[in-house]
Order: sequence, then C-alpha cells, then structure tokens
Amino acid sequence: MKLAWQDSDVLDMPTLGTRVPAFDGLAEVPGGYGAKLAWARSQAKVFRSEFTATGTPDSVATCDLITLPYPTRFGLFRASRAVAPFVSITNRMLVVRWTESDGRGRVLLFEPSDHELGQNTPYFAALIRRTPKPLQSLLTTEHGTVLGHLARLGIKPADVDYLLFDHLHTQDLRRWVGTTRPQSDLGGATVTPAFPNAKVVVQRHELLAMSQLHPLQQPWYQPGTYQDVRPDAFLAVDGSLLLGPGVAVVETPGHVLGNQTLVLNTSTGVWASSENVIAAECLTPEHSRMPGLARWSRTWGQEVVLNANTIETTAEQYNSLIIEKTLVDRSQADPRFLQFFPSSELTASWANPGTTPTFTHRAITHS
Repeated sequence: MKLAWQDSDVLDMPTLGTRVPAFDGLAEVPGGYGAKLAWARSQAKVFRSEFTATGTPDSVATCDLITLPYPTRFGLFRASRAVAPFVSITNRMLVVRWTESDGRGRVLLFEPSDHELGQNTPYFAALIRRTPKPLQSLLTTEHGTVLGHLARLGIKPADVDYLLFDHLHTQDLRRWVGTTRPQSDLGGATVTPAFPNAKVVVQRHELLAMSQLHPLQQPWYQPGTYQDVRPDAFLAVDGSLLLGPGVAVVETPGHVLGNQTLVLNTSTGVWASSENVIAAECLTPEHSRMPGLARWSRTWGQEVVLNANTIETTAEQYNSLIIEKTLVDRSQADPRFLQFFPSSELTASWANPGTTPTFTHRAITHS
C-alpha cells in the first residue's frame, strides 16, 4: 500500500528539539536482552539526572476522552486471574504547554485520539460487530472530544504545534491533519485540517513500517486512512528528544518498533506516559490487589506486567518499561506506586469483576 509520505520528503525533514544521546547504542549492546536491560536501566538514571535540570513546562492538563472495554488477556498479559474477559480503560489526552528560550509558546497534544474514527480499526470493528448495541452503550462512555476540551481550555486549534502519540495503533488522523483528495466516508469532500499548523511527531521506524505491515500488526492499524493525508503534517524523528523545558519524548520500542513515551518534569516530580501498561500498579505488581498480579511477579521474577495486545518484541517492551520505571518519581498520594500515567488507564467497572485497580492517577495536573 502506498502511503502519503512515500512520494514526499517528510522522511528527510530535520528533527525538532534537542537529541537525547543517553539511549544511543542500546541495539548494539553485546549479549542478550538481559544485558540490554541492565544497560537501559543504567542509562535511564543518567538521563533522569539531566532531564530534571531542564526545568518544567508552563502547564499540563488532562482531558478524559472515552472509556471502553479491552481484553483482559491483552491489558494484563498473562498475570491476571480475573474471570472477566474484559477490563475497562479510559483513554485520556494530555495538553502540554511550554515557552521556548526565544519566548515563543508551544502547545503539544499527547494522545488526541479521534475515537469515533478509531472504532474502524479492524480489531475493534470486529469486536463491535459481535457486541449487541444495547450492551455497547452500557460498556462505553464518551467523556468529551478533543476539540471540545481545547475550547474549554481556551486553546484555538490553530495554536496547536504538535500532535504526539506513543504509537499509531487505531489512529485515523484525517480530520486532524486534512487530506489532499476527497474522502467518500467523510462527506465526499477534501478534508480541511482541524489543526492546520500542527506537526504529527512520529518515530521514523513506525512511518516506514506502516507501508508494509506484518500480519501480526494488521488488526491494530488503519493504513488505508494514510493514503491521502497531508504528508507535510508529519515530522519523522529518530530516537529520543528534549522538546522543551521539562518535556521530552523517549524512544521506547517493543509494543511497536516506533513506540515513544512522553516524559514530563512537573511540580510533583517526573512523570511518564504511554500505553506500555494500563495501570500504575503494573510497574509495582507486588503491591497490586488484583487477582494474580502479585503472585505472577513473585513466581516469575518479573517486575512489570505488560500491555501486550501486540507482541512485536516483548523483551524490548519489557526493557522499555524499565526505562520508564527508572525515570519517574513515586506518587505523592501513595508512594507504593509510581508516577507512570497510562494514556489508557484501567478503570473500575461493575461489568468486569476482579479487574478493579488498586490505585489510579486519573490525571496529571501542573501549572
């Protein structure tokens, strides 16, 4: 499949921010994944000390988008002993603002999912077809829209500089970045971008992979929606970057090859956000009251419980999660848990016994 950026220079565009060299060379570490794990943990400590000295952003706001069902066997991997086949997760957007050294203000949206179009992702489309409509309405709750939240925060769409996702699973970005040709399923006209000045910051690895997906990846992507998007709306980056004071994107491969994590230095300390796990307690499962998690950790000596809907390179994802775990601070609300904020966070639901989280963050707030 030919995607929009294949005939453009988007893959040759210069990157933004300042390169973070701390994690360069991970792939070349001699030995197996165990040796790479030790190296990654050590380098995360190096980056953390450098990152906390960069300052803090102006503000961070959290916006709830949608709560929906998600298979337990994916979200809690092999650890859960709950009888419920599904958990509930709440997808949230972070709005991050900072000021450049020259005085320019920046606005970044992390995980601004167009959840209406996201339902067309092959896996979720098949799940929806199998679920009676009355049950769908009981299990899914829409909290707000991306544009509605921005209006509430007083941010004009034209003022948004960057759109960032930890990876592009389920994402259809046509309404956000616009198209170059009419779209029959979106009113039959060429789509005018909601965010005309924003760049989608994405790892080059993921852009390249989307043109020829592996069968294991196909249920989770919508590559057809990228055929006519504006190629100049994408900014391909390589590796980890410091974007602004207290704002970084760290390459965390594994869940997908081009996975990336948002890292923030705030008034409560360092946070990280991605979908590598669905609950903070998955980074410290020894403190989890959910059936199976603590026992799994003790039995197998695994210090994290992955979100594993796509097992592209599971050991790499584990190692990336250790980077996230090493970077963040402990929660001020309960120091047993870390300031890892799942972009889709496990949420208690009457329909899913045995999956009530021991602890939830619900939001990152900084101003």
